[in-house]
Amino acid sequence: MSIPEKSQLIEKVNSALESVRPHLKVDGGDVEVVDITDDMKVQIKWMGNCESCSMSTMTLRAGIEEAIKNKIPEIKGVEALNGVA
Repeated sequence: MSIPEKSQLIEKVNSALESVRPHLKVDGGDVEVVDITDDMKVQIKWMGNCESCSMSTMTLRAGIEEAIKNKIPEIKGVEALNGVA
């Protein structure tokens, strides 16, 4: 994947996350898109309270991954690079 293609895809992912971010921010957290791998997995970094939240794994699957895959079906998955696992 070329740099411009990856940049456009990251923009789309960030746009998809706008539906989830208000829920994270209410609890003092957020999420940052770090990268998209060649096998179409989004790598995220938890921010604020989300880093230590015991519900972050559920939020990742039920909220973040679902929001991204609904808008960008070619994404195969989402993985957090930090936080409680």
